[in-house]
Amino acid sequence: MRIREALLDVLKGLLKTTPREEPLADTSVTEEGRSRTQRPGTMRQPWEESPLEMLRAYDALHIVVLRLVDHALLHELYGSELLSGVERSIAASIGEHLPQLGHLPDGTLQLFPAEGGEFVAVWPAQRQRTRRLADIAYTLKHSVRHAVKDSPLLWSGRDLQIDTGCAVFRKRPDRPVEDDFLRSLDDARMMAHRNMDLTDLRMARDFKTILQENALRTLYQPIVHFPTGRIMAWEALTRGPADSPLHSPAMLFDVAEEMGMLFALERNCREHAIADAGTLAAGQKLFLNIHPRTLSDPEFTPGSTLRALRDTGLRPEDVVFEITERHAIKDLTTFYKTLEHYRGQGFGIAIDDAGTGYSGLASIAELKPDFIKIDMSLVRGIHRDPVRQALIETFIDFAEKIGARVIAEGIECREEASILLRMGAHYGQGYYLGRPSYPKHEEYIDLSGLRPALDIGTSGMACSMPVGDLAEEAQTVAPDALVDDIRKRFEDGQQHNGLAVVDANTHPMGLVMDYHLNRQLSAQYGVALYSRRAVTCVMDPAPTILDESTPAEEAARIAMARPRLQAYDDLLVTREGRLTGIVPVQKLLHTIAEVQVELAKGTNPLSGLPGNVAIEKEIETRLASARRFALIYADLDNFKSYNDTYGFKNGDRIILLLARILAWAIRRHGRKGDLVGHIGGDDFVCITTPELASRVCKGITRCFGRLVRHCYSAEDRERGWIMARGRDGVERNFPLVSVSLAVLDCGMENNLLEIGERAAHVKHLAKAIAGNAYVLETGNVGGSGDCVCRSGTQSAF
Repeated sequence: MRIREALLDVLKGLLKTTPREEPLADTSVTEEGRSRTQRPGTMRQPWEESPLEMLRAYDALHIVVLRLVDHALLHELYGSELLSGVERSIAASIGEHLPQLGHLPDGTLQLFPAEGGEFVAVWPAQRQRTRRLADIAYTLKHSVRHAVKDSPLLWSGRDLQIDTGCAVFRKRPDRPVEDDFLRSLDDARMMAHRNMDLTDLRMARDFKTILQENALRTLYQPIVHFPTGRIMAWEALTRGPADSPLHSPAMLFDVAEEMGMLFALERNCREHAIADAGTLAAGQKLFLNIHPRTLSDPEFTPGSTLRALRDTGLRPEDVVFEITERHAIKDLTTFYKTLEHYRGQGFGIAIDDAGTGYSGLASIAELKPDFIKIDMSLVRGIHRDPVRQALIETFIDFAEKIGARVIAEGIECREEASILLRMGAHYGQGYYLGRPSYPKHEEYIDLSGLRPALDIGTSGMACSMPVGDLAEEAQTVAPDALVDDIRKRFEDGQQHNGLAVVDANTHPMGLVMDYHLNRQLSAQYGVALYSRRAVTCVMDPAPTILDESTPAEEAARIAMARPRLQAYDDLLVTREGRLTGIVPVQKLLHTIAEVQVELAKGTNPLSGLPGNVAIEKEIETRLASARRFALIYADLDNFKSYNDTYGFKNGDRIILLLARILAWAIRRHGRKGDLVGHIGGDDFVCITTPELASRVCKGITRCFGRLVRHCYSAEDRERGWIMARGRDGVERNFPLVSVSLAVLDCGMENNLLEIGERAAHVKHLAKAIAGNAYVLETGNVGGSGDCVCRSGTQSAF
C-alpha cells in the first residue's frame, strides 16, 4: 500500500507545473475541434484529479509528450516572462491541432504542462496502432513548431527545437494502474529524448511515394511592382497532396530535412516549377526557393537547371534564387563562392525572410542580393505600428544603397499595401495583391485605389498633378520590328528620343531610347550583330511604367531613383495596364519646378498649405462665379496653455495635426477643387459646397478629438486637463486642446470684408461651446442670420 501511495505522489509530482506569475492556460476542446482557452487565474488544475479519473474510466490511453529542448538554457538567457509566453503558445497550439490530427471526440483530450518545458497530452485510445500514434505525434511536433515560428525568441536567431515521443497505456489485470501509466509515460519521454525513428512512420513512406510519383503541385504567386501594378515576377510555391499532412510546404520540407532528402525534394520542386511556369511576359522573372545548404550540394549542378530552362525557353536571367535567411549557413566560404558562380551565369539572388534570421545587414550586403524580401511578421499590421514602419524604411534605404530592391511579403489588407506604397517599397506580395494559383493569369494589378490624393504641404511643397496630364502621344513598335528600321526612324526624326515596344493588346513590353541604341550599335560589330534582329534584343525589358493617376512628384522620385544610365529614360504611362502615352523626364522635372515656384508664392511655411493670397483669390473666384459655397473657419481652443506647457515644438505638432485632418476631411467628404488654406498660427480655412459642409465638420471634430489626445502625456490624457497660466497670468486648469469651426453660407451678394466680420461672429459662438464643436450659419446670406450649433462628440443640440 505504501508503494502505491508513493507512486501516486510521484505521478502527481511528474505532472506538476513550475510556479508562474501567470499560469499556463488550460486547453479544452469545443465541438468544432477548436481550442478554447480559459482566462489566466481561472485555470483548472487537471493534474490533481484528472489523470486518476482517466485511468479508472478507460482501459487504454494514448500518451504524447512534447519537450522544449534546452528549456533551462532558454530560461537563463531570456527569463521566465518571455519563455512563459512561448509555453502558452505551445499549449494553445497543441489544443488546436491535436484534436484534428487524432479525430478526438469533444472533451476527451487532457493536456498537462509539466516541469522543464514538457507537455503531456492524454486521451482515450481508439483502436489506433502505435505506428499511427507516432505519426500523430510527429505531425503535432511540426505543427507546433510552425505555430510558434514568430516567437520573439527567434528574433535572436535561435530556432526552437521540440522533441516528441508517444506510448500507449493499457490496463492489465491485478496490476496497479498508476505503475503502468508511469511506465508508459517514461517510454514516451525516452522516445522524445532519443529522437523518433522516422523509418517506422507512415508519413516517411508517404513522403517517398510523393517524390517517386511526382505528386507535387506548383502554384505561382505574383510579385507586384508598387508604382505601376505590373507583375514583376512569379514565386513558385510547392504543395503536396491536398488530403495529406504533407500538403503544407513547411511540413514537406521539415520531413525532407530530417530524412536527409532535402536536395532530392528541392530538385523535384525546381523541375516542376520551371516546367509548369509557361510563358513569362517581357521583363517578368521566376522566383525559386532554395535552401542555403542546397547550393553546396554536389548534386546541385548548374547543368540540370540550365537544361530544364532551355527545354522551356527560359534563360538564367529570368530566374531568381530565393534564399531564406532563417537557416544558418555553416560553410560561408563555400556558400559565397557557389553563389558567385550562379550569379555569374545570370541567375538573380533574393534574400527571403529578411529581418527574422541569422544574418545582419552586413552579411546581407556581403551577399549582394538583387532583391530583399521583408518577412510578413514585419509587414503584418504595419499601418498601425510606427516601429515596423521605421524598420522597413531602414530596409528600403539600405537596399537602395547596395543596389537591391525591397519586396514586402504577406500583404493581406488594403491599409498595409497603401502605406507600403507611400513609404517607397519597390514591390509587394501577399493575398491582397494575388493568391497563389495555377495557371498564372493576371499581368497587371489595379493599385489606383491605393493612391490617395497627395496631402498638400505637410511635408513640403508638392505637385499632385497626375502624370497622365503630362503624357505625350507614344510612338510604338511591335516586338518583331527590326533594329535597322528602328535606327532609321530615329535618324529621320520621326519621333523623339524614346520608342515603346508593345504587344498586340498595347501592353508595354519594353523601351528603346535613341542614345542607348547608338551606344549598342557603335560597339565593335554592333551594326552587324543587331541590325537584322528583332527590337526585343536591344530594348530595355523593364522600363519605368506608371499608372496615369501617379502624382507627378512621385513619378519624378521614381525616375531619379533609377540607375544613373537610365535616370533620363522616358516614362511609359498606362491605364489599366495599356499604354496611353510617354513622358520625357525633362518635361516632368520642368513642370514640377514651375508648379513649386507658384506654390511658394503663397504657401504657409509651417504647414505648406496655401496662404492668405491663395485663400483670397479662391474666395473672389467663387464669388464671381455666382456659385454658392461654404467657408469653414477653424480655430484651436486652449492652444496657448498647451504651447506654454509643452513647448513650441509640440505646439507646431498640433497645428500640423489639424492641417492633416482638414486636408483629409476635405478629400474624404468634399469635392474635387475644394480648398484647405492656412491663414496663420492656429487659424485655417476650408472652402467647399454648402451641402457637404456639415459632413466635413463632423469628420474634422471627431477625428481631431480622438487624435489630439496622443499629444499629451498619459497622466494629462487620463485627467483631461492641464495646469497652466492664462492670458491674465492666473494659474488654473485648462481642458485639452479642441477645435472650433464656424461655417458660413456664402454667395455673390457678399464681399471679403463682410465674410470676415461674419466669420468672427460665428467663430465666437463656436468657441463658447465646450469641446470640439462647429456652428452652422443659417438664414439670410446677406447678414449673420441664425446659427445652428453642433458638438463634435455628441449629436446636434
